[in-house]
Amino acid sequence: MAGHEHSHHDHEHDQKQGHSHDHSGHGGHGGGHGGHSHGVAADADRRWLVSALALIVVFMAGEVVVGFAAKSLALISDAAHMLTDAASIVLALIAMRLSARPARGGYTYGLKRAEILSAQANGVTLLVLSAWLGYEAISRLFEPPEVTGSLVLITALVGVVVNVAATWCMSKANRSSLNVEGAFQHVLTDLYAFIATAVAGVIMVTTGFARADSIASLIVVALMLKAGIGLVRDSGRIFLEAAPAGVDPDAVADRLVAQPLVEEIHDLHIWEITSGQPALSAHILVTPGGDCHAVRRGLQRRLADEYGITHSTLQVDHVGEDEAGALLQITTPGDLTPEHCADAHGPVHRAGPHEH
Repeated sequence: MAGHEHSHHDHEHDQKQGHSHDHSGHGGHGGGHGGHSHGVAADADRRWLVSALALIVVFMAGEVVVGFAAKSLALISDAAHMLTDAASIVLALIAMRLSARPARGGYTYGLKRAEILSAQANGVTLLVLSAWLGYEAISRLFEPPEVTGSLVLITALVGVVVNVAATWCMSKANRSSLNVEGAFQHVLTDLYAFIATAVAGVIMVTTGFARADSIASLIVVALMLKAGIGLVRDSGRIFLEAAPAGVDPDAVADRLVAQPLVEEIHDLHIWEITSGQPALSAHILVTPGGDCHAVRRGLQRRLADEYGITHSTLQVDHVGEDEAGALLQITTPGDLTPEHCADAHGPVHRAGPHEH
């Protein structure tokens, strides 16, 4: 019991210190807020993003002029997409700056989810723009305007070169961040769009088939829809605090409850603070007389090694020590059943007789 009381004391002490947790002590936390490095420095990320931004903005300005001169919807749609590329990179740079600020005041995780806001904004922008361009492309299929195919071809080929360079710059940044990945998807989609536009330019120059311009625009729209839906879906999972993709909370609980001295796990939650930073909290019941601290440390090591979850908060009690709290949830002691426990604490995972 002494070890259990010490654990609660340290946890309360951590909370009173303005969230400056000692993750190596007995406070029940594993992993540090600042230890989530993905091998690429933030300054390096910013340099690559700024380089890509400069390439895109310079070329976009020229493409707008050529697009209107050639009366090409494919070029105008590419230019519009490049505008969203530029906006997505600016958002990414702002979000990186905000997310780097330390946790303070009411923002106990800092502003890390600013990156997810940026990713979601990028996804929504792609979806809205694809709807507008899709409508324009379908309209032009019925009444195709006169398009200067040679201007379309030359501009598209230059665009391919520019976007290859911009995509290369973006690939050097930290793409494990959903924020950077969102901006990268914008630029990569634009590269594919220019390839489609170049093909349309060749067709128009060689055959005079003007509808090739609208068909190229529809290909761009399809690519934008695919990238936009992916970004909105992934950022939405983080905002709704779903478990990281590929992590099954029930499987994690079953794995943990099979460890020595662990009798029961409930109130388990797994979510992502921001992309690439999973977190877990749970209530663990240990065999009476078992070493709560040793069990907690062992579970946290397993979570880090097997699932990459380095930020874990585990409340550890001996079996029977939380009965007083459980009794507050029911009307009479006779109502204390596993179903009531599940209602109060979420799914309950118990060790089988063969597991200890």
